[in-house]
Amino acid sequence: MAGDVQVMGGRKSPDFSAPAARPVSIRRAAGLSALAVWTAAVLCGCSIGGRGDLEKPYSFEERPFVQEDTQTGQEEAVTVPLFARDLCVVSDETPFNGEDVDSEAGVLFSMSDGKVLYSKNAFERLYPASTTKIMTALIAIKYGNLEDMVTVTEDAVITEAGATLADIKPGDVLTLEQLLYGLMLPSGNDAGAAIAVHMSQSIENFAQLMNEEAARLGATGTHFMNPHGLHDENHYTTAYDLYLIFNEALKYPKFREITGAVAYSADYKDKDGNEVKKVWEGGNWYLTGKRDTPEGLTVFSGKTGTTQAAGCCLVMASREGTSQESGGNEYVSIIMKAKDRNSLYDNMTNIISKIVN
Repeated sequence: MAGDVQVMGGRKSPDFSAPAARPVSIRRAAGLSALAVWTAAVLCGCSIGGRGDLEKPYSFEERPFVQEDTQTGQEEAVTVPLFARDLCVVSDETPFNGEDVDSEAGVLFSMSDGKVLYSKNAFERLYPASTTKIMTALIAIKYGNLEDMVTVTEDAVITEAGATLADIKPGDVLTLEQLLYGLMLPSGNDAGAAIAVHMSQSIENFAQLMNEEAARLGATGTHFMNPHGLHDENHYTTAYDLYLIFNEALKYPKFREITGAVAYSADYKDKDGNEVKKVWEGGNWYLTGKRDTPEGLTVFSGKTGTTQAAGCCLVMASREGTSQESGGNEYVSIIMKAKDRNSLYDNMTNIISKIVN
């Protein structure tokens, strides 16, 4: 089985997923070593001073992470004030013009020199839609074996009207890596379900895994109920938490490769052993060329998401320069709950233009 990637111009944590019959539990595998992992995950610095009028400014005292004592098996929430000084912190949004975007929330962070370039409602609880899949991909890449052969189960049958699909069927056999392309490019909710069941034996177990990873990253304004982002009132996040999750995912070259692709050709077999060929195309208009990127910038990664409740969302990474392979400073930008697709990209262009203007 093979796949061909069309693009615009890592390290591996212990494999807890194989064989597929054994459910994954990061919490039990990590134990107190989560502290070291979490330290490495947050050693970046971007902050703006003053708490201003933010309703929920970032404070590590309010954002504990969960660790487990390997001797007793008991969990406890712990706070480590040291990390608050090293995180990208939005503590005051008053310097920024909220009218720069008409979406509900938007942020722009420089990952290279530690500056917050824009922030609007960074801590407001919102629905993530398919930007949820960033966490699903992160867990699969970080803890899974991308060469695993995955047999699609009935759990991947998605019947919700308007749900985006990779169009995989029960009994199809694909690699975990192929499923990740099916997850991130056509935004396949069916691929998300297949990944979840492969790694954790059920959607519910995988959602628990997602929440454990979110807590480990400090994304405690987030709660996941599924691996794809189809609407559930108890499935929510914030723009800032999406930054924390996306920032972690960008540390993995495979994540950048998958989310930077324009299209992917997948060859796999169905339940009867017949060859299946699919071409999955991405939905990021900057990558596909449907929307021009501001001059001097290159978009190299991202994930869209849309539901009626969430509106239109986009989490994206760009860099200064015009090369996909290398360039200057890197930036994470997020728009949540834009009124429609055109407005989403208008808002995103408005904030990323701040990088070069």
